[in-house]
Amino acid sequence: MPGIRIVHRTSRPPDETWLRLTDWERHGAQVPLTRTIIFTAPPTRVGTIFTARTGVGRITFDDPMEVVVWQPPAGGSPGLVRLEKRGRSVTGWAEIEIRPLASGGTEVHWREDLRVRGLPRALDPVVAAAGRLLFGRALARLLRT
Repeated sequence: MPGIRIVHRTSRPPDETWLRLTDWERHGAQVPLTRTIIFTAPPTRVGTIFTARTGVGRITFDDPMEVVVWQPPAGGSPGLVRLEKRGRSVTGWAEIEIRPLASGGTEVHWREDLRVRGLPRALDPVVAAAGRLLFGRALARLLRT
């Protein structure tokens, strides 16, 4: 599985960063041609299920995910959310870790391991590079807007 690793620093406090990065509907708005469908009543917690649907017209694919770890930052401790990708087309996992900085602000660690079914492993570097670009831009937009 191609590994995607992104580290991003922001002046926003950890609790605000957490809220922005775990607002799943906002994720869909930041990724082109994607919308997020949430199947579980709020608030987000372990067991929350949602799908990122990407495509144009009839040509779409779903990326269903389940929250399997939900630890918001509190009292100076880091926060961590882990998503398991449970789709037919996309499998793997994603983690977003929120680390408070001693100087103020937050450091975000976004990690993903994913597999797109039907793509040969030889394309893993291309998938990883595209993922870093796509997720890096989404992360910056989620924290900027």
